[in-house]
Amino acid sequence: MPGTAPKPPEDNSPMLTVNKLIPQARGLAPALVKRAATVELNWDVRQKSRFDATDSAGRTLAVFLPRGSSVRGGDVLVVEDGSLVRVLGAPQPVLVVRTGPEHGEPRDLLRAAYHLGNRHVAVELKPDHLKLEPDPVLAALLRRMHLIVTEESVAFEPEAGAYEGGHGHEHHDHGHDHGHDHGHDHGHDHEH
Repeated sequence: MPGTAPKPPEDNSPMLTVNKLIPQARGLAPALVKRAATVELNWDVRQKSRFDATDSAGRTLAVFLPRGSSVRGGDVLVVEDGSLVRVLGAPQPVLVVRTGPEHGEPRDLLRAAYHLGNRHVAVELKPDHLKLEPDPVLAALLRRMHLIVTEESVAFEPEAGAYEGGHGHEHHDHGHDHGHDHGHDHGHDHEH
């Protein structure tokens, strides 16, 4: 009819509930994980226990995990219909801190990690670099320590620690299989 606005298309896809997480896909057959839908989330979303997301199959997910939980790249969400959704860390702005031939030495990365940890800054530790969320004051501090600080857009997987409320281990055991190894008991938050 002339003069009537077209109706917006109806979204008939129901919101699916997720309340189970399999840390780092432990115990799942690799073929199942490979075929699973994916959801790409930045750290800001993954550190929450309740959020909505849309997976690669276009399904809307309502995620309700135990309070204090966080989701890591490589974890698998179990949807109420039994399907699996593999979590990917979405690229996001981060500061990447490195040493160079004329800028600092590897020991300086350890010093930087210590100082950042003392400030309870979320840090991703790698053998040859550190990653943290952008902060101009911290960037200046790190540059004064003779380190190379660049801004990049990559996935961010910080260590579990005080900024996660200390609950990150209850549901996922920190996923020691996710790309790095560190032998400590996580009881180190204030033993400086």
